[in-house]
Amino acid sequence: MVWEGHERGIYDSWAQCQRQVQNYPGARYKSFTSHKEAEAAFYGNSSDFIGKDSNKGKSKLSPDQLKLIGKPNYNSISVDAACSGNPGVLEYQGVDTKTGIQFFHQGPFEWGTVNLGEFLALVHGLAFLKQKKRPDIIIYTDSKTAMAWVRNKKIKTTLPRTARNKHLFELVDRAEQWLRDNTYKNPIVKWETAAWGEIPADFGRK
Repeated sequence: MVWEGHERGIYDSWAQCQRQVQNYPGARYKSFTSHKEAEAAFYGNSSDFIGKDSNKGKSKLSPDQLKLIGKPNYNSISVDAACSGNPGVLEYQGVDTKTGIQFFHQGPFEWGTVNLGEFLALVHGLAFLKQKKRPDIIIYTDSKTAMAWVRNKKIKTTLPRTARNKHLFELVDRAEQWLRDNTYKNPIVKWETAAWGEIPADFGRK
């Protein structure tokens, strides 16, 4: 459902929702498991729902495990990618962890993988925060692969380069070069999905 977008409303598919939020600055939206749940949230405050697990209280972790993990640091941004098929049509975004307000979005790219999208989202987030001069902000991702690729400043993918994904790989090459040319202080932190639910930047297609 969409609180802030080209047209507010409750939508039955991601494709319908995407048309309302794509290229809309400050879009606010979230997926729900039922129409009834979405309808109740629609007439509420979006901040009460965005960045919070709609299945709150259903974690399989024990109370001790949840206490050990703690809560998310909301002085952060969250990034995620989605792919229709893998490989398939790819996009990624970065949002404010607390409010869900979208900071950046790229795609769709015709032929990519989730790992490539997660990597690009992380580097985009690092560049975004460096431009804003905010070394104090952390970045959450739910991809250990992307974290490793950023740490190594190099991707490791089996996806072949073709005419269909030429632009995507141009962005990947540029991202790798940015990592080689720049330093950053922003911590990259693994989002604890088992404890906190889906990452706030999730596209809601699960």
